[in-house]
Amino acid sequence: MVKVGIPTLGERGLEEVISEHFGRAPTFTIVDLATQEVKVLTNTGEHFGGLKLAPQLLADEGVEVVLCANLGPRAISMFEQFGIEVYVGLGTDSVVSTVKDALRAFQAGRLHEASDRDACLRHRH
Repeated sequence: MVKVGIPTLGERGLEEVISEHFGRAPTFTIVDLATQEVKVLTNTGEHFGGLKLAPQLLADEGVEVVLCANLGPRAISMFEQFGIEVYVGLGTDSVVSTVKDALRAFQAGRLHEASDRDACLRHRH
């Protein structure tokens, strides 16, 4: 059983467009691959005035894998602490634009596991 979290721009579930900015994504679409249940979580993280960081929000929902275009080094480190795998590569392929596309790319092995060298350069301080 695997729950996958993807940063998204809205609430259209599998048809929603992927956000290229992980922490500032308005929503996270969570898909349980075992049951095919889809849940849209509003990002109430610190970038939107909340107290938690986005990785904490996804960990609280039981997410085990995150798929995204890019993210900062702090987020990568936090996901490692929570035991959540992160795969990047979304947005680099014009075919990957929705949650459904991202899940297909992940299941086909077209994404790679994130490391510090994948961290978005704008987020290095």
